[in-house]
Amino acid sequence: MISRTLRLSDGRAVRALQAGAGETLVLIHGVGMRAEAWAPQIAALAGGYRVIAVDMAGHGQSDPLPRNPLTAGPRLPDYVAWAARVLDALGAGPVNLAGHSMGALVAGGLAIERPDLIRRVALLNSVHRRSTEARAAVLARAAEIARGTSDIEAPLARWFGPQDAVVRAEVAGWLASVDAEGYATAYRAFAEGDAVYADRFGEIRCPMLVLTGAEDANSSPMMARDMAAAAPLGQAEVIAGHRHMVNLTAPEAVNCALHRWLQTTEVTA
Repeated sequence: MISRTLRLSDGRAVRALQAGAGETLVLIHGVGMRAEAWAPQIAALAGGYRVIAVDMAGHGQSDPLPRNPLTAGPRLPDYVAWAARVLDALGAGPVNLAGHSMGALVAGGLAIERPDLIRRVALLNSVHRRSTEARAAVLARAAEIARGTSDIEAPLARWFGPQDAVVRAEVAGWLASVDAEGYATAYRAFAEGDAVYADRFGEIRCPMLVLTGAEDANSSPMMARDMAAAAPLGQAEVIAGHRHMVNLTAPEAVNCALHRWLQTTEVTA
């Protein structure tokens, strides 16, 4: 696996981890994480694919997004436009794109806005049309993060069970070291992003996998099934006994699901 720096059309830098050769698979992590959060998937899939995991804007070693005066952002569409510039910089033609959590919101948005760039799309632990109560809670967390009063133990408690101590400690290290402004900016876009493209999933014409953990209360199985049902070639998969960081806590099951998705006949509905 090699680390490289992509230079985007707007001059900003994006750090990417790359391994393998063949058809391209691009991975976008969630808020507070970094490209290394995809390590189990890179290891499992690089034998047959060119796998590229990127640091999201404002995370790891990737430059942050600029302020958008029209939206007081950046907001989710700004991250979607950033992802399009990343794929353009890769010059790989249509790619397979998978995202986790906030990265899944970005991946879904890109499949809608720029279908010419996407061969297949996978949304892991994504959110979709939160309830009024859930939306209020996540907006309150976004405000805490912006004020610098959030506690990383709260998300860790939601994401992991007692059997996940090793991977929990690794994720805690990433959360503790993330750039505070990049984290707050992305979390606000995440908190407001569940409805941005919710009415447009029918526009996703490529094969789409929507996967979550059965115990993920915030990116629930019902959300996954609703998203999959809305897309012509959507398929939902729920991993029993796991929560939000399912790609790290159940890597073998997730890797098998991704491999099946990558073998899906490349047709559009």
